[in-house]
Amino acid sequence: MMDYQASAIEKKWQQRWEKDRAFQAIDFSEKPKYYALVEFPYPSGAGMHVGHIRAYASLEVIARKRRMEGFNVLFPIGFDAFGLPTENFAMKENIHPRIVTDQNIQHFTTQLKAIGFSFDYDRAVDTTDPSYYRWTQWIFLKLYEQGLAYRNKTYVNYCPSCQVVLANEESQGGECDRCGSPIVQKEKDVWFLKITAYAQKLLDGLKDLETLPRIALEQENWIGRSEGALVRFPLAGVEDTLEVFTTRSDTLFGATFMVIAPEHPLLERHAKHITNGAAIEAYQAQARLKTEFERTQLVKDKTGVRLEGLHAINPLTQQPMPIFIADYVMMGYGTGAIMAVPGHDSRDYAFAKTYDCPIVEVIAGGDLSVEAYTDTEEGTLINSGFLNGLDVKTAIRTMNDHLERHDLGHTMVNFKMKDWAFNRQRYWGEPIPIVHLSDGRMAPLDEASLPLELPYLEDFKPSAEGASPLAKAEDWLRLTHQGQEATRETDTMPQWAGSSWYFLRYTDPHNEHVFADYDKLQYWLPVDWYNGGMEHVTRHVIYSRFWHRFLYDQGHVPYPEPYKKRTAQGLILGPDGDKMSKSKGNVVNPMEIVEHYGADTLRVYILFIGDYEQPTPWSDAGVKGARRFLDKVWRLKELISPSPDDPEFTRLLHQTIAEVDHDCEHVKFNTAIAKLMTLTNAAYKQNRISLEAYETLLKLLNPFAPHVCEELYEALGHEASLVHAPYPKADASKMQAQTVTVVLSVNGKVRAKLEVEADLDEATLLEKALAEPRLQPFLEGKVIVKRIVVPQKLINFVVKDA
Repeated sequence: MMDYQASAIEKKWQQRWEKDRAFQAIDFSEKPKYYALVEFPYPSGAGMHVGHIRAYASLEVIARKRRMEGFNVLFPIGFDAFGLPTENFAMKENIHPRIVTDQNIQHFTTQLKAIGFSFDYDRAVDTTDPSYYRWTQWIFLKLYEQGLAYRNKTYVNYCPSCQVVLANEESQGGECDRCGSPIVQKEKDVWFLKITAYAQKLLDGLKDLETLPRIALEQENWIGRSEGALVRFPLAGVEDTLEVFTTRSDTLFGATFMVIAPEHPLLERHAKHITNGAAIEAYQAQARLKTEFERTQLVKDKTGVRLEGLHAINPLTQQPMPIFIADYVMMGYGTGAIMAVPGHDSRDYAFAKTYDCPIVEVIAGGDLSVEAYTDTEEGTLINSGFLNGLDVKTAIRTMNDHLERHDLGHTMVNFKMKDWAFNRQRYWGEPIPIVHLSDGRMAPLDEASLPLELPYLEDFKPSAEGASPLAKAEDWLRLTHQGQEATRETDTMPQWAGSSWYFLRYTDPHNEHVFADYDKLQYWLPVDWYNGGMEHVTRHVIYSRFWHRFLYDQGHVPYPEPYKKRTAQGLILGPDGDKMSKSKGNVVNPMEIVEHYGADTLRVYILFIGDYEQPTPWSDAGVKGARRFLDKVWRLKELISPSPDDPEFTRLLHQTIAEVDHDCEHVKFNTAIAKLMTLTNAAYKQNRISLEAYETLLKLLNPFAPHVCEELYEALGHEASLVHAPYPKADASKMQAQTVTVVLSVNGKVRAKLEVEADLDEATLLEKALAEPRLQPFLEGKVIVKRIVVPQKLINFVVKDA
């Protein structure tokens, strides 16, 4: 038999699969549907890295397995190709991003096919194609019509290096996600999507998502639902109130000062009453230089400035409360103001000590001369009027009732999640289909005029002032709309736009009339299994669920939630155990593995390397081990025998079928492969394998290593491919041991062991035991008083002298 030539075999089967359109999903097939989805890649010039392979390999196995199980499988791929990386690379290399994108997509597609991924390439989408982003723009207009897309002046996270506005999700830790540069705050006109209007629906929808607890928890924490009360604090000497959201209304008697964000509108509204305006303005200017992360997360002394000439009144105690501005309070959270209870909050306590504010104990148990008493979940109220003696939970309910009865506030639900900043001052993105009229109004483009195509610019560099490059496109910029001179919106959408609905377009990617036919959406949705990175759980997954739920509410999609199940792969670390990076020199090029060992080796190793959902280091020795395993499967064909397999091997075979099936469905691909290795070794141990058993092994291995399995299956005389070959089913009756070893003992001492049929009845078992020659010396001259039988395990004879 010829040696295993991976390169030739893989090219042969890749060409055949493409010629036969083997992975084509059929709309409205009578087979049960299965929609397996992986996060579509950003096509970088460097091509795929091992992280891509790992991300796609899980559902590649499931998609191939489902086809063998008789499902009509939709397993699509596309390219999330707008965004900063392409634009930055294009500027660096002085190549237009359109050219860069087209080259990168072609390169990526070639690599995907070389690894044997069973995507339906006929359904591929490209977010930069006008026929695609036409519908991204259409969805934006629908959001705009419903008041869910709006423009507002605000301080935003701005990356001076990328010269772009970033959402909170893209600037966590005070650094730009893309380039790592520090973020600054900058006041700009910003487009927002009102995702907060869907906060509760997004939270409720998590109940129907099958996922790891940590994935659900991250989304819950990002949405950040809290129940509390909105309390109105009167301002002394003016007809106005300062509203505060609090989850601890029981501590109102201990609130002794207020803190507001430097951007709070109260400052402008009552500027004439504030006598230290210069100090306030200086502090505001200082705060604008800090990122949100620096203002809220860094451990440091909390700074502030007291408003002179304006103070609030505690509505319960009627005591005056000084008002401070401090940068640790953000306008985007709650109301942009907090009531400070220094007796029971460490930050407020330190602030009160610094600025000489009263500290009042309202929950018994601490020593306020030393520190704030913060262990207050189960405490008893003191110094709190009508709340005295109540436990915390009762006090909260009582206070909330009091606030509503006396028109001092009301209960409400608050969310930590903020509206989604939805524009970028960059070129390579979807144009926003809005025009600015000469009378100052904004107007949406007519749907019939979509797509609003991105103009071709030779100079697409952003300005140092942060203006969009599209402002340079004079012919494109100016138009007449609704009888007025107008200019187009020059900001573009963020990269998240195209990825917020791509899974819908896969169901009908070439439709020119709607983003997808409703009947096709009804057939294919929801996505049965979606896999991607943990880093996208609080961004892409929430954004896409928001768009989908909006489209559902508008009657454009048939189901409220897009995904049934979501999983996430762990990172592949470098051989040194560190995260792979070019600077560390520990990056592994997957295509080099394909070239030296074959795509099947890479596919097997990438899933055998460790627990799929946990980080794991790369090992070159492990790659070689995966190749040796495939070599053994290849050579095993020479041991095919007409003789039946040993009973123990048959039992192991059916156990393996059941366990591989289970492990694949529970993302335990490493243990599934390990069991296939054990089965292969067992075949070598018995020095033969039946044709039926060998074909079963190939079918089980096929989703992991399809090229070599197809070649071996064809060599056995099969004309049909393994793509739709029936997936093996375990026979429960053959999973049981055919024989068992029964221990024979006399008066508790082991005297012999007996190999018998597993299903032997008790009477026959006793008969065989009594006839066992090795037991006779211990029974001669004895009377059997009792026989203790444990089926399939032991028999103990209790005897005494005759």
